[in-house]
Amino acid sequence: MNDQQQRSRQRHFGFAGQPPGPVGRVAGFVAAVAATILAFMFSLVLVALVVAGGAALGGWLWWKTREARKAMDGRRPAGGYVIEGEAVRESETVVVRRFPE
Repeated sequence: MNDQQQRSRQRHFGFAGQPPGPVGRVAGFVAAVAATILAFMFSLVLVALVVAGGAALGGWLWWKTREARKAMDGRRPAGGYVIEGEAVRESETVVVRRFPE
């Protein structure tokens, strides 16, 4: 068998040089199923870590803003309602400029 035939055979049958038999096919199937299960388990762990990190970040943000929420509770009007509208503030300052003569 020459070198080119050997390379062709390795391309078609993998690196073993022999075509896979029934035992090799079953082992390959079992390995593929195991890899799929491990990938699924890893994704579940990753999702759980992301959810836990989001909950921790939300809790931290809630804790840090509690003083601001308490301060906003005291700013409500005495009557209990707010009248919405617009206001325009005009300034009545006069600017005097003197030009050199």
